[in-house]
Amino acid sequence: MFLDEAVLHVRGGRGGNGCIAFRREKFVPRGGPSGGDGGHGGSVALVGDARLNTLYHLQFHSIYPAERGQHGLGANRTGKSGADLEVRVPLGTVVRESGSGETLGEILEEGQRLVVAKGGRGGWGNQHFANPTRQAPRFAHPGLEGEERRLRLELKLLADVGVVGLPNAGKSTLISVVSAAKPKIADYPFTTLVPQLGVVARGPVEVPFVIADLPGLIAGAAQGAGLGFQFLRHVERCRVLVQLVDLSSFEGSAAADLATVEHELESFKPELLARPRILVGSKLDSAREERRRELARAAAERGLPYLEISSATGAGLDALLGELARRLERAA
Repeated sequence: MFLDEAVLHVRGGRGGNGCIAFRREKFVPRGGPSGGDGGHGGSVALVGDARLNTLYHLQFHSIYPAERGQHGLGANRTGKSGADLEVRVPLGTVVRESGSGETLGEILEEGQRLVVAKGGRGGWGNQHFANPTRQAPRFAHPGLEGEERRLRLELKLLADVGVVGLPNAGKSTLISVVSAAKPKIADYPFTTLVPQLGVVARGPVEVPFVIADLPGLIAGAAQGAGLGFQFLRHVERCRVLVQLVDLSSFEGSAAADLATVEHELESFKPELLARPRILVGSKLDSAREERRRELARAAAERGLPYLEISSATGAGLDALLGELARRLERAA
């Protein structure tokens, strides 16, 4: 199951209390205070894990507490500090305060560590409070509470190439042909209900790259229509966009299909249209000449590179992959 949002309650461990103790040794009268300090509480940290691509595993627990510190001991012995709690999250996770919406950080690299709730300090034992006028203090400091936060995690997939278009434009078929990904493919809209990732390492591609098949966009997606609003955020991290337009459709015009998706991208985040973008006519094996001419003209007007492919026959796929590889190299 794909899950790209999660709410966590994290709590740093409480520090251990300081100890009140006195030396009791033979031949050492009035040995003085010997209470040790309490151990520090453990912290809660989020750690990047490249093997994960969803926040699904976090839905089974709502509270993530770190271990508390042990109390101080006699003979000036410090209590053991609590262990840190590490919560693994996929790369591309944005961490925000649930209430204020303040961004605390982003996890973008394998092993990257973000402390989200610090543990409390351990209390001082009575050994710290002895002085010439107070040689036998009978008090110590209690440990401090750890930080406690409610977090909202939001996953934005890290992909080099994002494939966007109207439902049934051929996005899932394309990613299934150029990578080992196996998205659901059917002849009805919205067969892709969650983003699909695939690694492209074929044809003219020398350096493998990650391609994402995003759920189909419809008019009003940026305002919540269809599935687009929920998944448009994943387009933000893609370095290059491939916009697919069905060349075989008998509904509407190719220019209108192109404009619909462009409008939704711009409504969600205007800078998305400034990303390197390739316009691709799909289903070339059953294309209508009128739509081919119309789409080529629209690409020329926008100054976009235009390619035509057929995922069914493989026509044009090597040209598309070669163009993507060159654009990713320039965008690096």
